[in-house]
Amino acid sequence: MKRFEREKVRVVGLFGHSSEGKTSLGEAILFRAGVTPKLGSVDEGSSVFDFEPEEINRKISISTSIASYKWGDCLVTLVDTPGDVHFAFEARSAMAVVESAIVVLGANSGVKVQTENMWREAQERGVVRVLFITKLDAENARFWEALKDAQENLEGSKILPLQLPIGEEASFKGVIDLLKNEAYYYEDSSGKAKKGPIPEELQSKVQEERLKLMESLIEVKEELMERYLEGEEISQEELYSCLKEGMRKGEVVPVLCGSASKLIGIDLLMDFINLCLPSPLERRPAKGLNLLGQEEERKPSLEEPFSAYVFKTLVDPFAGRISYVKVLSGSIGPDVTVLNSTKKTKEKIGQIFSLQGKKQEVAGIAEVGDIVALIKLKDTQTGDTLCDEKAPIVYPPLTPPTPVLSYAIRPKARGDEEKISSALSRIKEEDPTIVLSRDEQTKELIISCLGQLHLDVIIERMKRKFGVEVELSPPKIPYKETIKKVVKGVIYRHKKQTGGRGQFAEVHFDIYPLERGKGFEFEEALTGMNVPRNFVPAVEKGIREGMESGVLAGFPVVDVKVRFYDGKSHEVDSSDLAFKIASFMCFKKGLQQAEPVLLEPIMKLEITVPEDALGDVMGDLNGRRGKILGMDRRGKNHVIKALVPMAEVLQYGPILNSLTAGRGSFTMEFSHYEEVPPHLAQRIIEEARREREKEKED
Repeated sequence: MKRFEREKVRVVGLFGHSSEGKTSLGEAILFRAGVTPKLGSVDEGSSVFDFEPEEINRKISISTSIASYKWGDCLVTLVDTPGDVHFAFEARSAMAVVESAIVVLGANSGVKVQTENMWREAQERGVVRVLFITKLDAENARFWEALKDAQENLEGSKILPLQLPIGEEASFKGVIDLLKNEAYYYEDSSGKAKKGPIPEELQSKVQEERLKLMESLIEVKEELMERYLEGEEISQEELYSCLKEGMRKGEVVPVLCGSASKLIGIDLLMDFINLCLPSPLERRPAKGLNLLGQEEERKPSLEEPFSAYVFKTLVDPFAGRISYVKVLSGSIGPDVTVLNSTKKTKEKIGQIFSLQGKKQEVAGIAEVGDIVALIKLKDTQTGDTLCDEKAPIVYPPLTPPTPVLSYAIRPKARGDEEKISSALSRIKEEDPTIVLSRDEQTKELIISCLGQLHLDVIIERMKRKFGVEVELSPPKIPYKETIKKVVKGVIYRHKKQTGGRGQFAEVHFDIYPLERGKGFEFEEALTGMNVPRNFVPAVEKGIREGMESGVLAGFPVVDVKVRFYDGKSHEVDSSDLAFKIASFMCFKKGLQQAEPVLLEPIMKLEITVPEDALGDVMGDLNGRRGKILGMDRRGKNHVIKALVPMAEVLQYGPILNSLTAGRGSFTMEFSHYEEVPPHLAQRIIEEARREREKEKED
């Protein structure tokens, strides 16, 4: 494979909300570059980028995918990312490894949540941005409305049109370049532009916008501003220099436009990528920690020691683990050993592959800026750092978002428990946003993810890749039981005579409620020798076993104290077993008399919502028995802090999406237990009893 000078390499990501046309734009670029003989289509399932069966079936991007092309004297790697919020972590991971982001906006739609999110992500990471308004041939395409929406909602930079469309909807036929002051027409389906005159009806608008653009660009460099004010002419080369400088500083975002389906403006975009977007050598130095915990950085240079970041993992049941790696410094060849500094283990690199959608081609060597695939690394996972053993550095991994949807998951077929655990752990290697846990109280395996679509994709992948079919159900709420009243002098005698040695034990308890969260206290307060002290451990064990199942609905008992102050024993018939049984029964008897109540888990929520949805979200929380703790402002959004019963927020993610049109987000963590209101407690108790009866029948 031909090696390109690093100055001639570009790594460009396609970002934006779902269905804006990112993948179609990528396919048009690959076709125009001659990589594909036919224009790939998401709808027809012939896309280079969307190759997973789950993507083809749904006609949306779910995973980040990579493809490269040559255009002029440059090698460009395109990184196509999902736009659905359920798979936003994939897009954020991709943003960490590109030098430029083309933010794609449909001319027939407005700025949506994922477009805003990725715009901010690029800004925070110092990634150069371009706004591409596509679908100008579509019904209801409105370039100026889309541009205005972007200028009003995508903050932090001056959004400047660099191109204007010639026509809209079915009459869209070309693009005007404002800096060159030239018109380009597309007269056939080849995607090749032909220069022509600027339409007379657009000439005044072109001159107006060109003047605005030039004045905005000149502001980037003071010396040019002075010359301009003195009436000197500014050359096109100087204006492009201002444009590149403004883009690098994040002050300017140029707007280009076109149509992927008609191949209008695609070649101009590709020329722009070559001319104005940065090479990997212009990337910010990568900051990390050495093994002593001290901050270090690696410049994007071939002279620096090798270091790379693993931003994605694919797990193939046959090929094994495939690691997508961005080389941040230095270079690496095949058949060498590197350090996984995150895991502090060594990894043997075999062959190095470049990526063309699902196809892998032997690359031979990987240099700074390259994105490559490494096969069958034994310990390496997403977020890990690979580096030269002699110059260790650890780059900070991306933190996955908090899951918003949880289900209990179990295999359809009996005996597949191990199979399901293995499949889920392999799927989690691909997708770090999945959280797996086992509830010790309910004994359920819980899968938590980012929404219903995310869950559906996980289930399909488990079946397709690992042959495991599963059943889902809402997780059981881990209710608990406690008492409200002190009961003294609870006595129970266990006496059993069946021929031969019998069983005898008598225990006397005082039972007290404790503060919430205190758990269990056992006090041995015996006097005299009615009960030999060697039976005390058996007494405590019997109580603890009794706490595993309360008297209301069989939930565990918490926050009680038992004082064991007296009892009776028999020289022959008393035993550890007898005292354990007596203690178990005495404790249950005492619970019945001590006003037992149900407790439910209360979750602490932090909810970020746009101002126009604040009232709806607050009202919904009140309807869910929530207690508002406070509210802060964060930029244009409000952050609500609230306590809400777990039973009311198990499926809160889809609810919040509906209330906020997908613009809200939340985090949730366990806070404490509280008493269930009596009218709800009775229903929960009845349901628990019915479930136990059903289990007995089964």
